[in-house]
Amino acid sequence: MSEQFWWYIARSGGIVALVLSGASVIWGLLLSSKVMPGIPKPRWILDLHKWFGGSAVVFTIIHVVALMLDSYIGFGILDVLIPGVADWNPGAVAWGVVSGWLLLAVQATSMLMNQLPKRLWKGVHLTSYGVLFAGILHGAQAGTDAGNPLYILGVGGMALVTIFLTTYRILTARRLQPALSS
Repeated sequence: MSEQFWWYIARSGGIVALVLSGASVIWGLLLSSKVMPGIPKPRWILDLHKWFGGSAVVFTIIHVVALMLDSYIGFGILDVLIPGVADWNPGAVAWGVVSGWLLLAVQATSMLMNQLPKRLWKGVHLTSYGVLFAGILHGAQAGTDAGNPLYILGVGGMALVTIFLTTYRILTARRLQPALSS
């Protein structure tokens, strides 16, 4: 086995976790906005959104465990759980730690959605933007693939689609609000 095995697992796990987080945010925005009016939304579409988010948790765990098993930097448990503790590139690692904790909060409250006040669930769910953009910053500052043109194109495209759909949703909600209140 190559001495870089865990490093390759950590890199790929992190990239897959970021892509799945982005897919979950984008899919959630497609579901909640009026981008697809009149198109029936069967149950499997919501299930896919949930699958993206749950899979992002799994690949984040793979990323973190592989980093701890890789001997090059030597991350310890506190380095991956507490923002700013890591000796290696503490700011960049902190973005990843924050993204991971937010992801867990979003997933946990989503699993408990029916038992929580809707306002609390929605407030925590909105931190999905933080998951995605903290993950993007983490990858840009700590990721060894950050300079790869494919990575830049993929992450940039994901960010642009998220910003576009968020803007569309906000503008659509404002246009519909006066009509609803009359």
